[in-house]
Amino acid sequence: MAEKVYRTLSSSGRAQRFFRQIWYAISHDRVGMIGFVILAVIVVLSVISPAVFPVDVESDPSSILQGPSAQHILGTDHLGRDIWCQIANGGRELLVLSFVTAVLGMLIGVLIGAFSAVVGGRFDEIMLFLADVWLSIPRFPLLVVFSAFFTLNNTTLALVLAILSWAGIFRTVRSEVLSLKERDYIEVAFMQGLSLGHIVIKEILPNMMGFLAVNFTLLMRSTIYSQVGLVFLGLLPLEQNWGVMINLAWTQGVIYNPRTILYLLAPTVMICLLILSLVWIGKALEDVFNPSLRK
Repeated sequence: MAEKVYRTLSSSGRAQRFFRQIWYAISHDRVGMIGFVILAVIVVLSVISPAVFPVDVESDPSSILQGPSAQHILGTDHLGRDIWCQIANGGRELLVLSFVTAVLGMLIGVLIGAFSAVVGGRFDEIMLFLADVWLSIPRFPLLVVFSAFFTLNNTTLALVLAILSWAGIFRTVRSEVLSLKERDYIEVAFMQGLSLGHIVIKEILPNMMGFLAVNFTLLMRSTIYSQVGLVFLGLLPLEQNWGVMINLAWTQGVIYNPRTILYLLAPTVMICLLILSLVWIGKALEDVFNPSLRK
């Protein structure tokens, strides 16, 4: 019983220390803090917008493609609906999809990469070969081809993107684990006869949390790129997000109507801000967790 309590306290303390390191990395980097604030605003807006800024469900022919006004601060779309309400609600789908994809992709790549590095031998050689082959396949064109044969929705897209992302994460995690494998406490764990799962999950991965946090933000960013690209090409079902707004604005010829250009610019700017926030947060984390980058 005492041993279980000790393990629980140890895990809790390790988690608290990890989150303190994350906050230290962000709060002591001006650009990282700006990125965190931008991301926090987008997340909060995405959560409260269904109640505060509900999207219009009915079209208004008398208000089609109007410019900014007191009633519609960003103007209206091709159906006469308020653009600001769509902007406020448009980030939720991107955030959820990118988060789920990053979790699945990291889970697959981290576990395979860690076990491959620890096991070594023939298994490691085979996995390394498969990863090299997988990385040689262009991801976005493969997604375009895949969408022609299968119906992609948010669930299947998250799973497909996670599977397509495993090889890159595998390579980075494997190289990191190979360096950790030579540490004294890992050698002691092997000498004690601890199981392979215990060594990987309890001893190695907790000491890579900063490294994994950086790669998590990078995977979220690449997922957003992929989803927006597929939506813009019309290869995903049109739902409510900023990529859909760009697609609709482009097909409606908004670029030729300066009065309603915000219909195209507003979602573009929001996507850029979301990606920039992830880039800046990732940079702040990398500056702290990667000693070679410290000045």
